[in-house]
Amino acid sequence: MSEAALTPDAQLGLSYVARRERIETYFDHTALQTWAQLTSDKPVSKIRATVRAGRETMHATLLSWLPADLSDRRVLDAGCGSGALAVEAAGKGAQVVAVDVSAGLIDLARSRAPSGLKGSIDFRVGDMLSPAHGQFDHAVAMDSLIHYDAADVVRALAALSSRVHRSIVFTFAPKTLPLTIMHTVGLLFPRGDRAPAIVPVAESDLRARIAAHPDLSGWRVGRKQHVSSGFYKSQAMELVRP
Repeated sequence: MSEAALTPDAQLGLSYVARRERIETYFDHTALQTWAQLTSDKPVSKIRATVRAGRETMHATLLSWLPADLSDRRVLDAGCGSGALAVEAAGKGAQVVAVDVSAGLIDLARSRAPSGLKGSIDFRVGDMLSPAHGQFDHAVAMDSLIHYDAADVVRALAALSSRVHRSIVFTFAPKTLPLTIMHTVGLLFPRGDRAPAIVPVAESDLRARIAAHPDLSGWRVGRKQHVSSGFYKSQAMELVRP
């Protein structure tokens, strides 16, 4: 049986599955209200305000890397969270499948999605890598791969590549000294609602693994953008077919 024919769990292994389950537990049982507030316009602490500002900048960056007119395009929002990017993509005409492992976040996203969008959004609870979601023109994975090491990030990209035809835009946690220190001392969130550990990844390692993976041989790295806003440190990268 080829790797492409395997389920996401079989392709990615126990490290991916265990981390995914921790993320599901975190959002559904620990921090749903925290993230609902963070992704709203309600007041938040100074620390979370920097995270909110950084996420908004990253959101705008990834959206700008998609075509301005998404009519007749299918877009996968892989790890859609509260659904803001899915809503904007649908507003540009896309048919969006918005997937998140957290049922609580999907309920929140559905409640926030406005009616009368130019395109449409199909919100789904499940694994963002499942082949059952179908084929897409573009995939977006904003901060949904930051909890995985470089090997699992690239395996996830490879799993997506068989079902995405034009571009994959995603983020990873860049391996910098400030980010490593912040995560080591646990300053990103208060201890009671801290997310599963973010795994800093070296860009050079990520690029080398992408270049070496046989399922990504038809793809090249395009644009990249680093976003730093207080306690939010993330890097965007684009994979495109030549």
